[in-house]
Amino acid sequence: MGIMCDSPATEAEIEEPGEGTFFRYSATLRIFGNISSIDELTETLGVSPTYAHRRREKRGPHSQPFKHDMWMYEVPVPGAEPLHVHIDELWRVFKDRKSYLLQLKKELTVDVFLGYRSNSDNAGVEVPAKSLEMFVDLQVPFGLSIIIT
Repeated sequence: MGIMCDSPATEAEIEEPGEGTFFRYSATLRIFGNISSIDELTETLGVSPTYAHRRREKRGPHSQPFKHDMWMYEVPVPGAEPLHVHIDELWRVFKDRKSYLLQLKKELTVDVFLGYRSNSDNAGVEVPAKSLEMFVDLQVPFGLSIIIT
């Protein structure tokens, strides 16, 4: 039996017998635009991207070419870990490069892509205030892609 209340249940409150309720999270730093050198960007950031592509490349033989260069780093945190663990780890990796990322924002788009996937349509996400530091310091919005399956 589900929880009945005026506000959405947290994932700890949800217990649906016989149903495998799941929650998966992700956090990715994305840099895109006209990147002069993916290799130089990688070297300066000190981590290899988990994904990168160049403008005009194609995802597949029948795909449209990409309109911009992209460099992405998704933290290697298990998806079942809470969202704030993903955010905190992403900031741990890039906090010392804050000035460089702010400099990049003058020419490129720098953002943080957060993902939330679940098969529960009555749950919520809570992020501690400390985990919002990255968004304030990098002057990027806190946005969350939500997919319910």
